[in-house]
Amino acid sequence: MEIFTISYNGTKKSEELIRIISYRPLWETMQQKGITQYYLLKSGIDNKTLDNLKKGKNVTLLTIEKLCNIIGCSPNDIFEFK
Repeated sequence: MEIFTISYNGTKKSEELIRIISYRPLWETMQQKGITQYYLLKSGIDNKTLDNLKKGKNVTLLTIEKLCNIIGCSPNDIFEFK
């Protein structure tokens, strides 16, 4: 969960951003298959993308497809909807 501040007509209001996508299955799948973050880096996933995944931030469908090809899994093994 993230908290961010937005401004309406000069007044600030804090709002909570609730993420509905979790990458928990990715870390479990990697552990089951013995795949490390280092392996992902060497296979073409950049450090910023890994950081975004760790923080639960958005990644592109192209990234999901790339991860599936590298790991040998389906999208369901990478993310889930909460």
